[in-house]
Amino acid sequence: MKKVPFVTKEMIEEIVKTYPTPFHIYDEKGIRENAKAVKEAFSWNKGFKEYFAVKATPNPFLINILHEYGCGCDCSSLTELMLSNALGINGHDIMFSSNDTPAEDYAYAAKVGAIINLDDITHIDFVEGILGKLPETMSCRYNPGGVFQMSNGIMDNPGDAKYGFTTEQLFEGFRIMKEKGVKHFGIHAFLASNTVTNEYYPQLAKQLFEVAVQLKEKTGANIEFINLSGGVGIPYTPDQEPNDIRVIGEGVRKVYEEVLVPAGMGDVAIYTEMGRFMMGPYGEVITKAIHEKHTHKEYIGVDACAVNLMRPAMYGAYHHITVLGKEDAPCDHKYDVTGSLCENNDKFAVDRMLPEIEMGDYLAIHDTGAHGYAMGYNYNGKLKSAELLLKEDGSVQLIRRAETPKDYFATLDCFDVFNKIEF
Repeated sequence: MKKVPFVTKEMIEEIVKTYPTPFHIYDEKGIRENAKAVKEAFSWNKGFKEYFAVKATPNPFLINILHEYGCGCDCSSLTELMLSNALGINGHDIMFSSNDTPAEDYAYAAKVGAIINLDDITHIDFVEGILGKLPETMSCRYNPGGVFQMSNGIMDNPGDAKYGFTTEQLFEGFRIMKEKGVKHFGIHAFLASNTVTNEYYPQLAKQLFEVAVQLKEKTGANIEFINLSGGVGIPYTPDQEPNDIRVIGEGVRKVYEEVLVPAGMGDVAIYTEMGRFMMGPYGEVITKAIHEKHTHKEYIGVDACAVNLMRPAMYGAYHHITVLGKEDAPCDHKYDVTGSLCENNDKFAVDRMLPEIEMGDYLAIHDTGAHGYAMGYNYNGKLKSAELLLKEDGSVQLIRRAETPKDYFATLDCFDVFNKIEF
């Protein structure tokens, strides 16, 4: 699959007159088309809801676009809960899935009416102690352990993950919560990350549906929803075929009718918590080549760094790069594309074959719409960039301004040194 950026060199040359590089830019048209496709793919399920994983891209402008298509918010912290509530997204439109959770986070989740998805059996008493009693609707995160395997091999290792209830704890937890007055139950599981296969959700669904039937039979719990969480990935490399969400939705429907309907559970709602799939392909980091270095290797230094996109430095993750204006030029030069952090892993690409890059060229780093800006930090005193939205009409909207030195030093305002810094 050829990766084509949603911006051109001419567009960027116009944008940088107002917003200098580096910046994140998002494609409104792509986001909307994808959200519509997800909604249609699961329209067979009356209660379906996508809870967008706020951690992936915590920008209110983007969350509001998804909310237009019925999406709620999957939150994992106090500040994510606060952001969602400020947007008017609250009550059961929020799924609160966190781990090692502070008491104040649970208290705020209950205050805004979010569905609390417990990560551990000990949190049943913990939440009851904070709130006085458990909410009438509760969910539990399930971790069956072992490895998660599909026809194309092992996808992930849930047994190594810190998350979720064991099978025995899940059944015991449901019994305890039912005795404590919980009336409406849900199950949640995340067993593999960034899967690029249409098999993942249907296979996960079958496993969860079978557990749900057993839970209902053995505990009498009223299971109202099953949350398939995230894990539906995107093709970061050009040789991967993208997931087809309509095929995935149909696969889940077939398993639903095979397992849940015969068990008298044909009214169970299906929830998802996709972040990467909802937003990943519709964001790009735009950066400019500002230095070249010819030593033991050929280096191109750009004005972005791992502060803007941490995944390559943190995971060695691949992000495709397009040199704007040279989309059809031969990729006959081998480069390491680097940022300016004092860390040798601050590289967007290693030994990447690209067209010849000249100083001043603009590079589009693909698939940064999820876990891109959100994972940024301020190491080396670097400042986080602006976020822009390419509107459907072709105009560009600033949806988050770039940080300034004053932002960086703001938390030092209790020290005399703050007053000596010139801004």
